[in-house]
Amino acid sequence: MNLLKRAIKAVVSISVLIVIWELIVLTGRFEKSLLPSPAVVFTGMSKMIMDGTLFSNLGVSIARFLTGYLLAVLVGVILGLLLGWNKNVWSYIDPIIQVLRPVSPIAWFPFIVLWFGIGDAPAVVIIFIAAFYPILLSTVSGVGNVDAIYMKVADNFGIKQPELLFKIILPSAFPLIANGLHLALGSAWVFLVAGEMVGAQSGLGFMIIDARNSLRSDLVLAGIIIIGILGLLLDRLIRLLENRIKRQWGVTLEERI
Repeated sequence: MNLLKRAIKAVVSISVLIVIWELIVLTGRFEKSLLPSPAVVFTGMSKMIMDGTLFSNLGVSIARFLTGYLLAVLVGVILGLLLGWNKNVWSYIDPIIQVLRPVSPIAWFPFIVLWFGIGDAPAVVIIFIAAFYPILLSTVSGVGNVDAIYMKVADNFGIKQPELLFKIILPSAFPLIANGLHLALGSAWVFLVAGEMVGAQSGLGFMIIDARNSLRSDLVLAGIIIIGILGLLLDRLIRLLENRIKRQWGVTLEERI
């Protein structure tokens, strides 16, 4: 029932947005070439679906995104667990991370192209950089905030590594790790599109740039809408995965879909 209510609310809010968009177009304040109507945009979107352009670019973008994001999850969580557990080592690493973290992944692009060449690799590296820092920092924070009582109980029962890591530390730190995964997903998706706009010959970002160069504002808006919808779906998928893991570990949660 809650899922149905949320679906209805989503449909209503999107419908209101489309109506506002159409009303702005009808005022005539903007040229149709600059702000096409929803009908024109959806027509352009349907043409991209019919000729296969959308799915070919979408497949490339999803493959790049999953490669970079999953690598960031793997490296970020493993390093976060190790550094969070060894606070002395982290005290030396933390200043370096805090210096590098604010630098936009796009700022590294000239070096990334020189090091990795042209193709899928630069976009994957940019996604990795964008996702890595939120995951690493949230994991370190999660490990550092594990309740000392849990550790005393584990010690009393003689629980040692690696059982201690998988049965005590990781489940206790997971809520904070999950927050990092959410932040990293959004950041990685944004920089995927940015990376494809400046250094790729395929993908959703390239599709938007190509449409702009062809003066097809309807296809530009269609690409923007598709990117937004996909970002929403990815966020919902990671929430479902998070909730499933929490249920398996017995972590208290409020179901969010």
